[in-house]
Amino acid sequence: MPWPATRSLLLLPALLLPAIATADGLIVVDRPPPGWRPPPHVPHAFAPLEVRRHHVTVLVEGQVATTEVDQTFFNPNDRQLEGTYLFPVPKGAKIDSFAMDIDGKLTEAELLDAAKARKIYEDIVRSMKDPALLEYAGQDLFKVRIFPLEPRREKRVKLKYTQLLSTDGGLVEYLYPLNTEKFSAKPLDSVSVTVRLEADAPLTTIHSPSHEVEVKRDGDHKAVIGFEARDVRPDTDFQLVWGVEPAESIGLGLLCHRETGSDEGTFALFAAPSPTALAAAPQPKDIVFVLDTSGSMADGDKLGQSRRALEFCLRNLDDRDRFGVVRFATEAETLADSLLPADEASREKAVAFVKGFKPIGGTAIADALARGLKLATADHDPNRPCFVVFLTDGLPTVGTTDVGKLVEVVTDAAGKRPVRVFCFGVGTDVNTHLLDRIVETTRAASQYALPGEDLELKLASFYGKIASPVLANLELTVEGDVRLSKMHPAPLPDLFKGEQVVVFGRYSGTGRATLTLTGTVAGEPRRFTLTKSFPEQDDVREFLPRLWAARRVGFLLDQIRLHGESKEVRDEAATLARRYGIVTPYTSWLILEDEGRRNVAAIDRTLQALEADDAARAQAGRMYKSAREQASGSAAVGDAQAYDMLRRAEKLAAPAAANAQSWRGQAGEEKGGAAAVQRAVESQQAQTIAGRTFYANAGQWIDARVQEQPKARREKIMFGSDAYFALLDRDPAAARWLALGRNVVVLVGDTIVEIVE
Repeated sequence: MPWPATRSLLLLPALLLPAIATADGLIVVDRPPPGWRPPPHVPHAFAPLEVRRHHVTVLVEGQVATTEVDQTFFNPNDRQLEGTYLFPVPKGAKIDSFAMDIDGKLTEAELLDAAKARKIYEDIVRSMKDPALLEYAGQDLFKVRIFPLEPRREKRVKLKYTQLLSTDGGLVEYLYPLNTEKFSAKPLDSVSVTVRLEADAPLTTIHSPSHEVEVKRDGDHKAVIGFEARDVRPDTDFQLVWGVEPAESIGLGLLCHRETGSDEGTFALFAAPSPTALAAAPQPKDIVFVLDTSGSMADGDKLGQSRRALEFCLRNLDDRDRFGVVRFATEAETLADSLLPADEASREKAVAFVKGFKPIGGTAIADALARGLKLATADHDPNRPCFVVFLTDGLPTVGTTDVGKLVEVVTDAAGKRPVRVFCFGVGTDVNTHLLDRIVETTRAASQYALPGEDLELKLASFYGKIASPVLANLELTVEGDVRLSKMHPAPLPDLFKGEQVVVFGRYSGTGRATLTLTGTVAGEPRRFTLTKSFPEQDDVREFLPRLWAARRVGFLLDQIRLHGESKEVRDEAATLARRYGIVTPYTSWLILEDEGRRNVAAIDRTLQALEADDAARAQAGRMYKSAREQASGSAAVGDAQAYDMLRRAEKLAAPAAANAQSWRGQAGEEKGGAAAVQRAVESQQAQTIAGRTFYANAGQWIDARVQEQPKARREKIMFGSDAYFALLDRDPAAARWLALGRNVVVLVGDTIVEIVE
């Protein structure tokens, strides 16, 4: 069909679609309103319509997913428009129904195969000089003519399709694109996705790497997963993975990704207790609570909240647990000289002891750790996990104050009995280096409660996560022609009821291999296995490398913060941060330093706005240095929290959340220079598409990998030329990168291709 030069488009939704992605509808409007100009946030002059609502309901029965799409478009103009509704069809999906009010009646739609669909998209690119639709090349197309699009009126579209979901590595996956940011003239009033799972076997892991979702389980076989937002521009595809109960009590699931020609791939292993394991009685444990009662705990209601939270923890101990309580100020004092049974009499005695705490004296952390650890390890029962919960709001001021020696106290005690020391920092005067090195040594975790946060609620929630251990002392091994490396977290943490362990790592080699997760239950060794084929090429799950890189960068930054930097660690952090778009106050400095040392051409550099601002660049260097040298204060706590967010990343939004946490910490220090760094970093536009991160500089989108190949051959191609479309024929995968715009520099194979106007 002919496509006039004045044809315009409204595309809904996803910009960054993986190969397994479905696609939402778009409206091609024949002629834009006279004199219409796009608002500043809409880079396409052909998008005069708004998307008002976008609601998706999914029913998954076994592996069959039925998706119902309900979209509402709005014509905000004073003239009637006409056009065509296009729906790129998911691979393997069957369109079940379509409904649209078109002049009071339904109109028949046409289904085009991928070859005919691609011609339509390329004709639009040629006529409109815009490559946005190239990302849909390779998909079938559902098409229906729309007339009229009434002025100042809505147009509602309803569509239903069915598809068979794949199961791989013990997990089932579902993806729905929600990236509408580029194409709606205004933010969406309402967007929601509701997924109803009805599984043949009990559900184990339910995880969304893309969105904060609410999960409501209805028995063992059913669950409802929901996401909802208002007045937003969704920019991340909705992804959901879940597993069903295996024969064993711990369910394992595996996802893999490997780029074509890459020496390494990325994997994610999910380990979650089965419903059967969760129904069993939790393991009895030994736990010691060590609470700071120094004079600084009188500030606000810190001690009062801590007392109430500790009382909650004591009353919620399992009857088979053993426990102890240590309070410390200038000296440490124990409730009893040995662990007590968690019977009613002992708990009431402990509650009375806690209620008598008064905030007075110094902070004898060395004595407190020694007393608490001695209490926890004196009576070693191998059938019981052993925990210490250590809460403080200050720096060590009495006795040993050297961080290294304090960590040695913990290390020596842990050598006598495996013990997890969970640290809880209150306020910003704590020594974050000390607390984080303690949890690093004991395979535990730290948390911080900032001024103004509900300490009582946070501590009670913190305890709730470790109250019921399921599997301890986890180790992961592989058998076969596959090698695993750079796994995070490492070492693996214990697995608790209501939680799951997600391990990201890299693999080399290919073929079938058997993963074995070992651990202990009540002191008895247990092993769980999963046999899986590690592919030589699998471009589907593009979120995996970025999540792995976030964890890896968080780990590397933490190593620099706690143990000092080395060239190898610094260079790896800079490379990964640039390649995967993980730009924080500290990685920005590493990136600048790395590119300067390698003499990267100015046009190919990543953070050009920051580099051009001498004051901001210098401040970034000072912030990076301060993170290593300053252990306490708002900025130090912000650093600790930000790095922890990266090290535990399970969602694509983790780098942005970590970045925001860093800025909040800097603001607490009232460092004016940090604001300049923040402005420079946030002004840098970046997009991650099909596994590549592109930075907008000098009117171009530049692939971060270009500077990694300084000797690669360069080829300049005119946008929309015969050579341009020949490139798409030669390398169809490049279409999604070229969809960025008319000025793109990208590494395609072993050639750096420059698309120019």
